[in-house]
Amino acid sequence: MCSMAVAATDDPLKVAGLVLVSYPLHPPGKPDRPRTEHLSGVNVRTLCVSGTRDTFGTPSELRQAFRSVPAEVTWHFVEGKGHDLKRADDEICAAVRSWVLPGRPRG
Repeated sequence: MCSMAVAATDDPLKVAGLVLVSYPLHPPGKPDRPRTEHLSGVNVRTLCVSGTRDTFGTPSELRQAFRSVPAEVTWHFVEGKGHDLKRADDEICAAVRSWVLPGRPRG
């Protein structure tokens, strides 16, 4: 929903950046039904966080699909995690923090 709001042509949501956690690229087992038609309208830097075992899109599928985004896209893949990213909160928070506040110490 957030990526669609940012990419809207009639009244886009104005943001400094976009963080997408577990972007549902396609329904599980249905890569022929991608949710990508709006991605070329995402004109802000974007962080995508996803599990390496996410059935809604593999790292390779996600990277390929997001090539249509004209802005900078940064990736953070959580090793061995699925779509729910269960028990990865600390890693996700650290990835978002370092993307939002690069060069700032943790703590």
